[in-house]
Amino acid sequence: MLHLETSASPGNPWLNIGIFAAFVALTLIIVFRASRNNKTAADYYAAGRSFTGGQNGSAIAGDYLSAASFLGIVGAIAITGYDGFLYSIGFLVAWLVALLLVAELLRNTGRYTMADVLSFRLKQRPVRIAAATTTLVVCFFYLLAQMAGAGGLVSLLLGISDGVGQAVVITVVGALMILYVLIGGMKGTTWVQIIKAVLLIAGAGVMTVWVLALHGFNLSTLLEHAVATAGTPAILEPGLKYGVSDISKLDFLSLGLALVLGTAALPHVLMRFYTVPTAKEARKSVVWAIWLIGIFYVFTLVLGYGAAALIGADVIAAAPGGANSAAPLLAFELGGPILLGLISAIAFATILAVVAGLTITAAASFAHDIYASVIKKGKAEPGSEVKVARRTVVVIGIVAIIGGIGANGQNVAFLVALAFAVAASANLPTILYSLFWKRFTTRGAVWSMYGGLISAIVLIIFSPVVSGNELAMIKGADFDIFPLSNPGIVSIPLAFFLGWLGTVLDKRLESPEKQAEMEVRSLTGVGAEKATEH
Repeated sequence: MLHLETSASPGNPWLNIGIFAAFVALTLIIVFRASRNNKTAADYYAAGRSFTGGQNGSAIAGDYLSAASFLGIVGAIAITGYDGFLYSIGFLVAWLVALLLVAELLRNTGRYTMADVLSFRLKQRPVRIAAATTTLVVCFFYLLAQMAGAGGLVSLLLGISDGVGQAVVITVVGALMILYVLIGGMKGTTWVQIIKAVLLIAGAGVMTVWVLALHGFNLSTLLEHAVATAGTPAILEPGLKYGVSDISKLDFLSLGLALVLGTAALPHVLMRFYTVPTAKEARKSVVWAIWLIGIFYVFTLVLGYGAAALIGADVIAAAPGGANSAAPLLAFELGGPILLGLISAIAFATILAVVAGLTITAAASFAHDIYASVIKKGKAEPGSEVKVARRTVVVIGIVAIIGGIGANGQNVAFLVALAFAVAASANLPTILYSLFWKRFTTRGAVWSMYGGLISAIVLIIFSPVVSGNELAMIKGADFDIFPLSNPGIVSIPLAFFLGWLGTVLDKRLESPEKQAEMEVRSLTGVGAEKATEH
């Protein structure tokens, strides 16, 4: 078993930095090459719609398998066992909602952003402003998780345990992210995500086979070893984290609801459907993504229990980065400094690729929905929209760096679950109502989006996540009025109710012609290609 001083770095920090630098240099070359054709808004936001379903499915897997999936879930399983694996199940099952209800219809109806769909048959100005607001907030929460993961990972590898050093690390990650997106746009970002998905699944696969080989390729032997190291069979049973009290059981229901409904409402995942030429390829890309993501989540089960068996929860919790350090520590235990360096570079690539995808989504939402559609009323000069998007990237990067420094030390899988709850509350009811309810009105959309967004954020602020305990973001403060850590069980039904209430109280009906056009386009794709030519 690995014994690690909390201030020490496993492996050789200079080797780790070298592997990081090599990866960053390689991906920057790819981004530069991919960026040569970024001339129009369609090139910058949707990669000229030039990717196949398989390529886009790999990129979706790259976008979705974030630091939360690799660092956070492996750590959660290593420390809380069965309850930690529930994150994997929730994240995977969520794709069925995206596949069956959203992917194809969204690709047929929109151009670049989620707001294109939501405002298609409703009043442009209020709906686009609301959709852009929810997109920016969801991306911010997701960015917090990735930045916290970066801080924990690099702190562990370089032996940095003080707050100032970790803040410098997060700042460097933010600067790299800004560079990737400014240069590469969606095409460069997509290629980084495809490469990262292949590397991540291959790296996790190698470690999974290695862990199983040490236990005679017998999962039961591995689980027995994990129980022996933990000193309790509770690591194999439900309830270690979410069965302690009635409140924690309710918290688990809230978490599950947020995970399953959140994926189909994540703006950076929805935006990926616009990078393929047809709705058929959009559907195909989701099927590819489900396979790749499903295989990876099976690996997390073995890696999590492998870390619990070979390292132990106490050592993981005491390392710089806490639970997020489980996967790197397991890599060091298995293959020494070289495997640690490779796995950590892959994890670092994971963070870079995901933050790049989030940033371009947020920038596109502001530039396309607020600047071009609301401020310029659809008459922006050629090229000005992309310039605004690039300036927005810099602002978002700076905000993400500041937020990431504040969130450093939190479990990244948990932080991402908050982003899912906000997305499911603010976006999903309006997406489903817009696609499937003919009577739905602008007032219903605005009430649902703002109501879901505000309720989710207020409940998070007054939850145990922010204050009231040792693990809270604000140490020493105590204003946790709302007992649950995840707001989904309250905010998601509330957003659906507000969408319904706003619509039934609205006496003004929307254009039946636009409603009919949207229905035909979403189901058949007729007319969708015209939307892509703008």
